[in-house]
Amino acid sequence: MTVAFINKTLQLLAAALIGLAFVGSSITAQAASFPDKTVRIIVGFPPGGGIDTLARTIAPLLSTDLGQPVIVENKPGASGVIGMNAAAKSSPDGHTIFLGTTGNISINPIFIPNLPFSVTTDFKPLMQVASVPFLIYAHPSFPPNNLRELVDYAKANPGKFNFYSSGKGGLPHLTGELLNSLAHINTVHVPYKGSAPGMNDLLGGHVQLGYDAVSIGLPHVKTGRLKALAVTGTEALSFLPDVAPANKTVPGLVAVNWYGMLVPAQTPDSAIAILNKAITKALNTPEVKSVLSRQGIYSNPTDPKSFGAFIDSEALKWGNVVKSAKIKK
Repeated sequence: MTVAFINKTLQLLAAALIGLAFVGSSITAQAASFPDKTVRIIVGFPPGGGIDTLARTIAPLLSTDLGQPVIVENKPGASGVIGMNAAAKSSPDGHTIFLGTTGNISINPIFIPNLPFSVTTDFKPLMQVASVPFLIYAHPSFPPNNLRELVDYAKANPGKFNFYSSGKGGLPHLTGELLNSLAHINTVHVPYKGSAPGMNDLLGGHVQLGYDAVSIGLPHVKTGRLKALAVTGTEALSFLPDVAPANKTVPGLVAVNWYGMLVPAQTPDSAIAILNKAITKALNTPEVKSVLSRQGIYSNPTDPKSFGAFIDSEALKWGNVVKSAKIKK
């Protein structure tokens, strides 16, 4: 082996080490500088709903913490598909976040075979941010006053009363079908184009039941225009302590809408870690918790790994309900 060969080898090795050091310092610099521009939170619904309220409540806190503007972009339509597709096609640099619901993330893929993106391959989980239990609402003229009485009444009157939902295949619809399956009863689904018209018909006594968000019907429960028969979360609500959790009467009847955040698939893990930490901090502030709880929204930030597993478990759970009830959109 010649001296010249050894010197050449040492030169190549030195160059390689310098290159690796440069790459490493570049990655470190990128992580240290993130975020370096405006962060977008894309919401697939119009302004004014619970999920939009959550985004706009935490955005100022995130802006302060991250040192960059944080804006909310509403891209409604097609059950959240338009907003989700925009997020999937965005630059995977951590500056775009999609904030979606159970329906957007775990249920749409069951019903929409030709989505322009894949939840599993075009996104990475960032975190679950909140849970939103439903109330089971009833018109005052409806005889049952709790879930036990509802099940007994339904068994005595199969197929003779209705429940509304905000749309076929949505979580309120699937919740009613889950109760039908677990309790072995037959209540008839009446789909509406959104919660508002369904709630109006429930208030008018044209349908007897509804499964919907706390914020939508709570004012009517307080005035006596509706009854709350059960809450579909695992615990009673502090402001409705006499309304029992549904799974105490019908084991397994848990239906909680949730809000979760995804980022484009190639987003660096370092950016995900920074976002997760900042969003968790914002969600845990007393001010944010107070704003959200008044709408029946409960912050429960998680890490990316556990949220990914949760997305899969929810898709399996509701996929089984769809198959059992033979629901087709």
